[in-house]
Amino acid sequence: MPIGTSGVCTSFKQELLVGTHNFTNGADAFKIALYTNSATISVSTTAYTATGETTNDAGTAYTAGGNTLVNVTPTTSGTTAYCDFSDTSWSTASFTAYGALIYNSTDSNKAVCVLNFGGDKTSSAGTFTIQFPADDASNAILRLETP
Repeated sequence: MPIGTSGVCTSFKQELLVGTHNFTNGADAFKIALYTNSATISVSTTAYTATGETTNDAGTAYTAGGNTLVNVTPTTSGTTAYCDFSDTSWSTASFTAYGALIYNSTDSNKAVCVLNFGGDKTSSAGTFTIQFPADDASNAILRLETP
């Protein structure tokens, strides 16, 4: 099965309730790993895996495990709590990615969320950038909302 729909991992939701993840800037380290269309990550994924991970065609820009993310300290607006990350990129990148997994590298590489890019995204000796949405209650990559 290819990369599933983008979403917050089920295990992450339970781990929030028991205090596993700390998004205060610098408390836990979060990373983003890139995957090819042969990966089988989904919201059921519980931890980082190297299976199906992107490899760098030129051998220099992408390393297993991906990039460390700089997170924005959680905040609230109205009845929504949210957290986001700064954009991240790989320079002189020559690879293809179909999706990504954000995970907590401080705590046993526990999965946070899956991103499905909706198709192959390729960089050939250029900069490959993950651009996160605006850091607000309507758009941040991680949101806890009251319906």
